[in-house]
Amino acid sequence: MKVLIFKTKEEACNWTADKLISAIKDFQPSAEKPFLVLGLPTGSTPIDVYKRLVAAYKAGQISFKNVVTFNMDEYVGLSAEHDQSYHYFMNENLFNHIDIPQNQIHILDGLAKNPTEECHLYEEKIASFGGIDIQLGGIGENGHLAFNEPGTSFDSVTHVQQLTQNTIEVNSRFFEKKEDVPQKALTIGLKTIFNAKEVIVLALGRKKAEAMYQSTRMAVSENCPASLMQNHTKSIFVIDEEAGSKLS
Repeated sequence: MKVLIFKTKEEACNWTADKLISAIKDFQPSAEKPFLVLGLPTGSTPIDVYKRLVAAYKAGQISFKNVVTFNMDEYVGLSAEHDQSYHYFMNENLFNHIDIPQNQIHILDGLAKNPTEECHLYEEKIASFGGIDIQLGGIGENGHLAFNEPGTSFDSVTHVQQLTQNTIEVNSRFFEKKEDVPQKALTIGLKTIFNAKEVIVLALGRKKAEAMYQSTRMAVSENCPASLMQNHTKSIFVIDEEAGSKLS
């Protein structure tokens, strides 16, 4: 595990975007490995990273034709067209603006008739591409990764997750009222994240400072899911000074 602290949110996002841009540029497709597989998050944290990726594509620096993506999660009960679904978020902030083929985009179906089967098939699909090469993620105020809430097993794979009241409260800012926030989500598991070849966790702002302290300075514990990244040989926490304010 490494921790990179940048002075500003902009610098942290730029570094993260440049890391992904370099990986896409350097990737050499082959018969054995035709795609670079990226794991992607949603929420406010990665928006500036996605803006940089779109700008790099529009400038002719990169192409996504040999990139496969797997999103980390989706709300149960929201259609892909709902403006708070993660399908909608990804289309608006990234996919509609780049040249990635539609069949190389993977997002869990929040309206799946059998959510458990949907999760099982998603895990199989990830494995069929040889796993995730680079997993980008954000960290919740309570230390969650994707929607893996505190107490989630480190051995968890893609599953249905009951959201905590803390997460519902934090995410209510995106909805008209708190009662509109879904109570459950489909999410990749902590083992799924840990199995990625590289993991980048982006944390921005003072509200993430305690989670960063628990994740990087305290003992590895399922009470703080992101702390598992201490055990990953190629994990990097990329943070701004506010998020790192409790680390000195």
